Amino acid sequence: MAQGETIVSGVAGRYAQALFDLAQESKSIDAVKSDLEAFDSLVAQSPDLQRLVRSPVFTAEEQTKAIGAILDKAGIKGLAANFLRLVATQRRLFAVRSMVDAYRKLADAAHGVVRAEVTVAEKPSDSLANEIKKALSDVAGKNVTVDLKVDPAIIGGIVVKMGSRMVDSSLRTKLNGIKVAMKEVG
Repeated sequence: MAQGETIVSGVAGRYAQALFDLAQESKSIDAVKSDLEAFDSLVAQSPDLQRLVRSPVFTAEEQTKAIGAILDKAGIKGLAANFLRLVATQRRLFAVRSMVDAYRKLADAAHGVVRAEVTVAEKPSDSLANEIKKALSDVAGKNVTVDLKVDPAIIGGIVVKMGSRMVDSSLRTKLNGIKVAMKEVG
């Protein structure tokens, strides 16, 4: 898939591309994405699981056994479970979160979806969140999935990252710009 190769690269990208190709053949792109995102969420929420995934101290056998138990308990089966077990046996768990992210990008591209990361100072109302999504969809000319993050440090405004583009109209950035301009004048 030539299109996919431009979306992802590196070790994580190659693993994700191989999984995506298998998922596409078995018509299970969304099911695999859902299972991978469930696993990624488990990793994000558990410091112990993060250690297991990142630490070179654990053997491939130990990682594979632990991952198998986690997958069984979480109800993750099929292609995604087999993939995660393979990653563990190949001693590539350290890159599994990047693999999940790369797979997500491939699945989104296959469905014509663009992902945008939007950072705001405080949680917006549902109507404002919908307006942001609509505006981004209009700009992209495609359906946009918005990953909303709240960061009070930006003080106000909005920061949008969509593909290779980023727009930072946060109050923090504007204040920093004024501060730099004042130093140059003085």
